[in-house]
Amino acid sequence: MDRLNGQDIPLSKVDDVEAVTRRSGKVYRPINLNHYATKKTAAQSMLDVALLMANSSQLKSVLYVGPQYRFYLPLIVLLTISITLQVAVGLLLVFIVKYDLNDVRKHAKLNRMNNAATVFVFFTVLINIFITALGFEGQILRSTEPRLIAIPESQLVPLPIDDNVTGVI
Repeated sequence: MDRLNGQDIPLSKVDDVEAVTRRSGKVYRPINLNHYATKKTAAQSMLDVALLMANSSQLKSVLYVGPQYRFYLPLIVLLTISITLQVAVGLLLVFIVKYDLNDVRKHAKLNRMNNAATVFVFFTVLINIFITALGFEGQILRSTEPRLIAIPESQLVPLPIDDNVTGVI
C-alpha cells in the first residue's frame, strides 16, 4: 500500500483511484508511476547522450593533438572511464524502463538497478570535473618549427597576368 493524499492506494491500482478535490478547489490526480519513471529515464538518457557526445568529441581532440600534450595519458584514461560508465548507465536505464514498477516482486531489483545507475552517474560527474580541469579547450599547440610545403615545379600553375581574367589557363 502507498499513501496518496491521506488515502491508502494499492500500487497495482494507481490508475483506478479517482481524483481528489481539496477545499481550495485544486484537483489532485494520482501519479502514474510507470509514466513518471519512463519520462524521468528518458530525460536522463538524453542528458547521458549529450555528455557521451561531448566526451567523444574531447577524446577525438586529445587523440588528434597527440602525446605532446602534457595531460595526454590522464585525459585518455579519464575519458575512456567516463564513456564506459555512461554506456553502463544507458544500459541500466534501458533495463529499468523495461520493468513494470507496479509489480512488487520487481521492486528490490529495480531499486538495486536505480542505485547502481545513481552511483555510476555520480562517478561520471566526478570524472568529468577532472576532465574539465585537465582539458585543453582554448589552448593552441604551436610548433616552434615553421611548416613548409614543398610542391614540385612541374605541378606549379602560372598565375594569370590580368587580374580581371578568371577561368582555366
